[in-house]
Amino acid sequence: MVEEVFSCKEDLHGLFSVTAPKELETVNVLENGAQAIKDADKKLGLALSEQEIDYLADEYTKLGRNPTDTELYMFAQANSEHCRHKIFNAKWTIDGQEQDKSLFKMIRNTTEKSAKGVLSAYKDNAAVIEGATAQRFYSNTQTGVYSFNQEEVDILMKVETHNHPTAIAPFSGSATGVGGEIRDEGATGLGAKPKAGLTGFTVSNLNIPNFEQAWETSKYGKPHHIVTPLQIMLEAPIGGAHYSNEFGRPNLNGYFRTFEQEVNTSAGKEMFGYHKPIMIAGGMGNIKRMHVEKGDIKVGAKLICLGGPAMRIGLGGGAASSVVSSDTNSELDFASVQRDNAEMERRCQEVIDRCWQMGEHNPITFIHDVGAGGISNAFPELVKDGNVGGHFELRKVNVGEEGLSPLEIWSNESQERYVLSVDPESLELFEQLCNRERCPFAVVGEAISEKHITLNDEYFDNKPVDLPMGLLFGNTPQMHIGVKTVKVEQDAFDTSTIKLDDAIERVLKVPAVASKSFLITIGDRSITGMVARDQMVGPWQVPVADCAVTTATVDSQAGEAMAMGERTPVASINAAASGRLAIAETVTNLLAADIEKLSDIRLSANWMVAANQGDENQKLYETVKAVGMEFAPALGIAIPVGKDSMSMKTKWSDNGQAKSVTSPLSLVISGFSPVTNARKTLTPVLVDDNNTTLLHIDLSNGAGRLGASCLAQAYNQVGNVAPDVEASKLKVLFENITKLKAENKILAYHDVSDGGVFATLAEMSFAGRKGLDINLQTQDTLAKLFAEEVGVVIQVKNSDVVLVDKMFKDTEIHLCAIAKLNSSNELNIFANGEKVYSNTRVNLQKWWAETSYQIQSIRDNSECAKQEFDSILNTDDKGIHVEVTFDLEEDVTAKFVNVEKPKVAILREQGVNGQVEMAAAFTTAGFEAHDVHMSDLHAGRVTLADFKVLVACGGFSYGDVLGAGGGWAKNILFTEKLRDEFSRFFGRNDTLALGVCNGCQMLAQLKSLIKGAENWPIFIKNKSEQFEARVSMVEIQESDSIWFADMAGTKAPIAVAHGEGRPLFENDNQQQAMLASSQVALKYIDGQGQATEMYPYNPNGAVNGLTAVTALNGRVLAMMPHPERVYRAITNSHIPAEYDEYSVWMRMFRNARKWVG
Repeated sequence: MVEEVFSCKEDLHGLFSVTAPKELETVNVLENGAQAIKDADKKLGLALSEQEIDYLADEYTKLGRNPTDTELYMFAQANSEHCRHKIFNAKWTIDGQEQDKSLFKMIRNTTEKSAKGVLSAYKDNAAVIEGATAQRFYSNTQTGVYSFNQEEVDILMKVETHNHPTAIAPFSGSATGVGGEIRDEGATGLGAKPKAGLTGFTVSNLNIPNFEQAWETSKYGKPHHIVTPLQIMLEAPIGGAHYSNEFGRPNLNGYFRTFEQEVNTSAGKEMFGYHKPIMIAGGMGNIKRMHVEKGDIKVGAKLICLGGPAMRIGLGGGAASSVVSSDTNSELDFASVQRDNAEMERRCQEVIDRCWQMGEHNPITFIHDVGAGGISNAFPELVKDGNVGGHFELRKVNVGEEGLSPLEIWSNESQERYVLSVDPESLELFEQLCNRERCPFAVVGEAISEKHITLNDEYFDNKPVDLPMGLLFGNTPQMHIGVKTVKVEQDAFDTSTIKLDDAIERVLKVPAVASKSFLITIGDRSITGMVARDQMVGPWQVPVADCAVTTATVDSQAGEAMAMGERTPVASINAAASGRLAIAETVTNLLAADIEKLSDIRLSANWMVAANQGDENQKLYETVKAVGMEFAPALGIAIPVGKDSMSMKTKWSDNGQAKSVTSPLSLVISGFSPVTNARKTLTPVLVDDNNTTLLHIDLSNGAGRLGASCLAQAYNQVGNVAPDVEASKLKVLFENITKLKAENKILAYHDVSDGGVFATLAEMSFAGRKGLDINLQTQDTLAKLFAEEVGVVIQVKNSDVVLVDKMFKDTEIHLCAIAKLNSSNELNIFANGEKVYSNTRVNLQKWWAETSYQIQSIRDNSECAKQEFDSILNTDDKGIHVEVTFDLEEDVTAKFVNVEKPKVAILREQGVNGQVEMAAAFTTAGFEAHDVHMSDLHAGRVTLADFKVLVACGGFSYGDVLGAGGGWAKNILFTEKLRDEFSRFFGRNDTLALGVCNGCQMLAQLKSLIKGAENWPIFIKNKSEQFEARVSMVEIQESDSIWFADMAGTKAPIAVAHGEGRPLFENDNQQQAMLASSQVALKYIDGQGQATEMYPYNPNGAVNGLTAVTALNGRVLAMMPHPERVYRAITNSHIPAEYDEYSVWMRMFRNARKWVG
């Protein structure tokens, strides 16, 4: 679908041949009535209902004309289940009783009951809640100078799904899902800034070759038009991560679950699973308070499409994702998948950033993202929501290929596009901003007072669309849904033959429990320089964090937290309980962060169900009611945003046998909250203190219900009694844990969810590399260890156990001392004083990590995957630590505080995304940082002669399509004016230059312009064959570098995020000369502090650990790691005890300031 092999040159002619535009088609309703629309529905895949077909036939008969194919297609996308949420807005009748609230009204009830702090809900691309007041850091659009700006940094939140495309084409489906959600955030209010992302996947059994698990017994098959669950998990996470990486948004949170089992229904046993996967893409961002509300569009405003060109891709995505997937519509399925171009979206976001940074002078007066239905949905939504109509010119649309029909131009879902309105007097300014960012845009229409949409085609001199807006958005028939309640009992979970040692190994290998490392290290988690808590915790970077936390700005302690919760298998037993548990898991995850009040948490609810299939409508209604009318209001938590996907069923024919796989009702909750102090986030890392105790706080009071648990799944059973939770107990837990945090009584914290308290304790053991003695007072060891009842485990000092016990004594919440640290590095389990299990932490961690390892070994370089897997065995690894050879507290720039600040050019090319945190580092060190785009140098608006320091920032210049940094370097080398300007700058004796990551790759290809850089390498693809996002230990070498003056011998952690960081020399002589010189500035080191080529300590396979080089004069430094992201202690994934406010890396920026004088 994306690539095709051509065997001979002649075959390529068709790709480049120019074809005439296709003509408009009409549908003869006036002669053939509704049947004509039915025929068009089948041909075009419109997914119209019978009522909608009759409605359209009546409306066009009243108009006295036939519809065009463009109009029908536009109507179908705009009124698809995907876009109009017909089931959530339907009238419901339960057992003959008409219900007074729709599903959507029940969800809205949560915000009506808990509206405080919610600034925008249910009416924009994302919800907005109140955030901190802080010093927001950005450049002035007019002067280019970066500065701090005191303002309200409000939080926007959104979570999308991209399930249908991910089943068809996992890489593109996942990538465009991430891209679409990022656009939702950027198009909130009058323009906003996406900040941090989350991702989730649910699929059927993996069936990894030579690693099939005991529960993977069904071998049920799949339709030919979708890929296997394993293929989804090999490709989709890469697609989503690639998009986030290239755009420049860290992905900090997520989940992964597999499920495929026979389940009892009212129609008998049916296969349930996720052949149609769940692909969650969400995140949070920031917005100015003045830009939260959109307002109205003025008549005469210019209606603009910002972004990439229209192409024949992604046709009918809204409709295709709204119907049950089957093998009868595979051609339309393939046509509906979009393609991704994150570098274009980055350019669009840079334009939006320049606009919102202008505050009250923001030229954008209204903005929407382009998603399902393309601009045929986006432009009508824009003018409807802006309270105007619109006249549009089809041939003004930026088109990327010839021969498109009016329907294809108007309705394709080409990505990386936004529609917006700009007043005529601001159009010139907006054009200047776009040109500077090299971002395409087109003025496609104009706002009119009449509520009418006209699309004129000057090529064919006709109107593909000429409709009153009432027909498109008006009185389409409301859906009615009737449900007759049925009760279905699942078979009891038989544990009589289960052995504890077998159960432990199986549960640790269940994907919902097992390590998610293969999903995490592929995604940049340090970009922005505002990440305070990612998935990896502790000195050994184990992926077990409960929540993600960011700082509000590049200099604040306050910030934002987000976490997820889902317990979808429980819906097979008790649908309402699955909803309550999803919210409870989200809350217990967020409890790790410094959140003041439970009501500060707001939720996004993503609902997935096979609507109108079997018993699923009943489960959907019961769960929405339980969540929206009862549980969330009882907690005081609002759900101001969400999404539904109502077609979670796959059908096909296998040699004449009808088969289907239905997904359980699936509620995935994502929670967001402001945070008072991001540095106070708790983690599961055990503190090495034998005078401590691990306490299990169990909200079920020891109920030990094993239904729909990972233990049940591991034995291919479901069970008939599932966990549940009471809102009153969850509130008490939140209040008491919050009090304990305020008094600094909690040393380590972890929630209890998948895998039960055993998984919780095991993960804490892995994170801290500590052994545990687990003590159980129970007759049912399996239930105590593996029941997934809501609760938490906390590590406290022995002297504080009585205090904690007293807090919970009269609360009906069960608390027990469940474990103590031991010195043997083993996990020992005692039941009623008798040892019933013992194994080493290393063995258990290998089982836990093996699923991730198996996937990595297929997907990546298998040698590297094995080296990382085997690193668990290295018990001598010291992990992240600091050895400093200078005074960390000394500020070598102190004497320059009151002198004029030297100017530093923060240089970027299109696709670069790391400029803001780089500017922040230099500003903090005493420079005046200027935003300089390569287009500024091209146009002569800026000259390097005005700067003392030049910094080339990280990112993906030109999307790295010409090799990492290659396009950027060639732009300079092959443009005489630029080549001369850079040569003069490097030739001056009063300048410094720094290139980081993509900037390093670019500088390496400019070495012909840099004196003393002749032996520098270029940088090529990592040995792992994968993008690597790590915290790596490095040692600063004795070198000529001014940047690292007085720092030689220092060993410290640093952020790494690149796909092409392995140095390649022109020949062996050059390599040996460099390695023997004083130009090697930085090396990767292993857990024993030695330079290494071993993965993952050396994330890219660099020879002798080489990761930074300096020119002979010491003034030019090229380095792959990112000091600008971790110069603040708070933004280090694991903060060494030696750090106060700043890390080791602040010194290199101060060294530059000292040298400039």
